[in-house]
Amino acid sequence: MSLAMTQVLTLLKEHYLLKTVTGTAPNEAFAAVTYDSRQVKPNTLFFCKGNFKPSYLTSAKKAGATAYVSETAYPEGTGLTAIIVSDVQKAMALLGAAFYDYPQNELFIVAFTGTKGKTTSAYFTHAILQHATNDKTALFSTINRVLGPRPGDRFKSHLTTPESLDLFHDMRTAVTNGMTHLVMEVSSQAYKKNRVYGLTFDVGIFLNISPDHVGPNEHPTFADYLHCKEQLLVNSRKCIINAETDHFQDVYYAAKTSTQPENVYLYGRQGSVKDTVVDVTFNNQEETLHESDFVVTGASEKGTALGMAGAYTLHLPGDYNESNAVSAAMAATLAGAKPAEIKQALVNVHVPGRMEMIDTPNHGTIYIDYAHNYASMKALLSFLRQQTDAGRVIVVVGSTGDKGVSRRKGFGQALSEEANVAILTTDDPGFEDPRKIAQEIDAHIDHDRVSVQYVMDRSQAIRTAIKMSRADDIVVLAGKGEDAYQKINGVDTPYATDVTVAKNVVKELS
Repeated sequence: MSLAMTQVLTLLKEHYLLKTVTGTAPNEAFAAVTYDSRQVKPNTLFFCKGNFKPSYLTSAKKAGATAYVSETAYPEGTGLTAIIVSDVQKAMALLGAAFYDYPQNELFIVAFTGTKGKTTSAYFTHAILQHATNDKTALFSTINRVLGPRPGDRFKSHLTTPESLDLFHDMRTAVTNGMTHLVMEVSSQAYKKNRVYGLTFDVGIFLNISPDHVGPNEHPTFADYLHCKEQLLVNSRKCIINAETDHFQDVYYAAKTSTQPENVYLYGRQGSVKDTVVDVTFNNQEETLHESDFVVTGASEKGTALGMAGAYTLHLPGDYNESNAVSAAMAATLAGAKPAEIKQALVNVHVPGRMEMIDTPNHGTIYIDYAHNYASMKALLSFLRQQTDAGRVIVVVGSTGDKGVSRRKGFGQALSEEANVAILTTDDPGFEDPRKIAQEIDAHIDHDRVSVQYVMDRSQAIRTAIKMSRADDIVVLAGKGEDAYQKINGVDTPYATDVTVAKNVVKELS
């Protein structure tokens, strides 16, 4: 891979990003692009972005960088070509795509956005397309990234949507590995920080929205959050929208600003939306702790033409997962999957850390799930209470630091409505004090309904919850699933995972 200086300047000028350039060599070419000074090698184009320190540029220069892109000129860059732009994140996305030779043009890309359900829906779609493409579908999810068929092509994700240079690097790797399709999650922050600037998706799916990411380190207002979410639809060739989402009209109008009406598909639960408005409806037939059975119907000529009407079985409990499955089935259909392939894949799909169940001999039944906001926690606890006829509902939960501040109130509300015991602990506290986060959750818990404990060591919190449970109780471990790290003070700190900790406790008790 290489990138010529002439190409750099042309792209930046075409997008009105270039302000000044000094010290350029007309025939200069770059053998690498990076924003990480530790990855610099000779003839690297270095990007000064994000939490940048001038010392990083000094390190990059020593390692062989020959030019840098920045919104500000730095004395530390003396002797390098200085490319000053109005928006370094946009510049990085454009130049990253060019350096990796536009890998998006060689992939059919399905992208999901939504406050909840992105990961589950992405896994459903990936499973279907893996079956339909003979294992040639990549996955960029909150949990992990899958770039190919080998074990080394699978690794943990650090961001729901990677930085643009990492995104295009991984796309190119996927293409090199023979992948023809890509399923990915696109966060609101990906648009807020221009990680996907200039990228067009083949199918974009809008699942839902609720005020989950409004705060000082994320979106200043809900309007900003909604706007960023809607950009996925604006930048997709075909759109799928959950007609049950809040702010549906705003979302639908956003899709129609750039997509022809015949390429916008609407779906919803039968009876919850006007069937004459949507293209596909679904209806729950039966649900247990182990599976959901539902029927999909074409509700318009366009929806019927998809050819996906019929009965489906999903081996993931909870009727709230059926909506995710329908969106995945529609997306996979538009990507070329056949109904039989969709049905077979949904029966066998497994989402790591999503509704994992562990039995104990003399204590309560344990459920592990990634539920991470009011809507997902409420749906999970309500479903489990209805299905299990539980004695007590004991929940172990914390909340992430540095983001999603509104989740803390939501957790308190969901616990007040559905739990009997709450054990507040740490999640991914980041640079915040986990006890302070727990106190913010606790401030919204109704103490007349819910007994509250603070156990800030997460493993000990899980142990406490399981040991206090009786045979007819359920213990819910929320938020972490099979995440093997906790983000603490900027460091990914190894963590055994909720699943492993719970299994070890059960083994001890046995």
